Amino acid sequence: MNSDALPPGYDISTAPERLDRALIHQWLSQDAYWALGRPREKQDLAIAESLNFGVYDSASGAQVGYARVVTDQATFAWLCDVYIAPTVRGKGLGTALVGAVKDHLAPHGLRRILLATADAHGVYAEVGFEPLGEPGKWMVLGEQ
Repeated sequence: MNSDALPPGYDISTAPERLDRALIHQWLSQDAYWALGRPREKQDLAIAESLNFGVYDSASGAQVGYARVVTDQATFAWLCDVYIAPTVRGKGLGTALVGAVKDHLAPHGLRRILLATADAHGVYAEVGFEPLGEPGKWMVLGEQ
């Protein structure tokens, strides 16, 4: 899978066998504000029940990024757990990853793709995401 915005030397894949589950858990449970302390069992289950995207260094094959999507592949998707390793941030990999997710989901004709972020609005805006037009329509059960 290639995004036009993907910097040279990296590739994006949805192949489950390429995922470094231990590394993903480490990244999210130790460095991602939204998943701090997430147990490995929960992370493994989330991976198993989601559409997963990995970003890889083409030369070494090492995983350097991750995102997952919860979707029915018909009407709705939730983009979550988007993470780029600190050592490769600033190269456009996050924007390329989100663009690849958007391109992958496009053929399904989904009504909406949602996400939540506290600090990366600019990354998502570059790919076409925008704030909810009518946030008063939305409700949540659980953490906010």
